[in-house]
Amino acid sequence: MDTVLFLTVGLVFFITPVRSNTSGLKKVSKVQLLGFDWKNCGAPDAPAVLKTLNVSPDPVSIPGDLQASASGSTSVELTAPLAVNVTLEKEVAGFWVRVPCVEELGSCHYKDACELLNQLVPPGQDCPEPLHTYGLPCRCPFKAGSYSLPQSDFYLPVMEVPSWLTNGNYRVQGVLGMQDKELGCLRVSLSLRSN
Repeated sequence: MDTVLFLTVGLVFFITPVRSNTSGLKKVSKVQLLGFDWKNCGAPDAPAVLKTLNVSPDPVSIPGDLQASASGSTSVELTAPLAVNVTLEKEVAGFWVRVPCVEELGSCHYKDACELLNQLVPPGQDCPEPLHTYGLPCRCPFKAGSYSLPQSDFYLPVMEVPSWLTNGNYRVQGVLGMQDKELGCLRVSLSLRSN
């Protein structure tokens, strides 16, 4: 699966449960993610691209089950340090407002996503399912080539999220870079609703 997808969506939404020392988080019993959409935003000849991404159901319930499939490719090996610039915007009164970087969440620059991946899945530990089953890598280096994740089932557990992230329409852009060269760009739009 394409690294840009993991890093863009993962850094903004799914690393939160790992970061238990973050202040201002609240446990939300149920969140719905609706209207998930994505597109590549890099140059037509960008080395790293997401080719397909399918997520169901719509809405996705958290906690709950999710089915996803994806394919992507990179024409260059992705190695440390692998920088990611994330821009997160929230719709407020019909205007898109950039969410600042607060405690590594929001519109942030991550100097080395490889190190973040190592924190999520320490070296020497097998990649989580279903990546392990399909022989897909979950940490750097990512060799040049094509990656494909067939339709797979995931369970999304209860999460602690910042209060400002629990309801609203969001746009996220992640730009992947290495040695000051842009390798790929992904834009995601979605809505979050919580009770």
